[in-house]
Amino acid sequence: MLSVFLLLCGRPAIAQSYVATDGYVEFISTAPLLEFKGTSDNLAGFINLETGEVDFFVDLASLDTGNRRRDRDMRQIYLETDKYPFAEFGGKLTSDFDPEMEGEQTATVTGSFKMREITRDMTVSGTMEATNEGIRIRAGWEILLEDFGIDRPSILFYELSDVQTINIDILLRPHDEN
Repeated sequence: MLSVFLLLCGRPAIAQSYVATDGYVEFISTAPLLEFKGTSDNLAGFINLETGEVDFFVDLASLDTGNRRRDRDMRQIYLETDKYPFAEFGGKLTSDFDPEMEGEQTATVTGSFKMREITRDMTVSGTMEATNEGIRIRAGWEILLEDFGIDRPSILFYELSDVQTINIDILLRPHDEN
């Protein structure tokens, strides 16, 4: 982290903070003989390269599985989006990132994931890549529904897995802090 800070101090043209409100997030649910995704293009995010602070959140009501009835049940019964509208991951970048290096770089963030007012500590790994437009971040992790007080939904005669896979893909653009 210190090496990134020293590198950035010598190059004032590189932004310290990056933001976006149009990132992609998906969750993948599985049951025997069935898999479906819920997606949203409303992932908002922030990263500060100087402090290593990161924060990402999504309005859970924006998730779309492609099935209106499933979406309604997901929002009303399982996620209770009227009471708990957002899911959020925040933490600190614990790996080095060189914004002048080409290509993807492995990134690790240690922090917490919050959903339905329940917070769980976790470490998330992914990639960061400096582009002409900003910084692209891709990451994936798994959560357990029971960790967030969510009953496992049943589809026909099958109960969904307690394990849900979450993936994000977001391009953060330089943010003028003045």
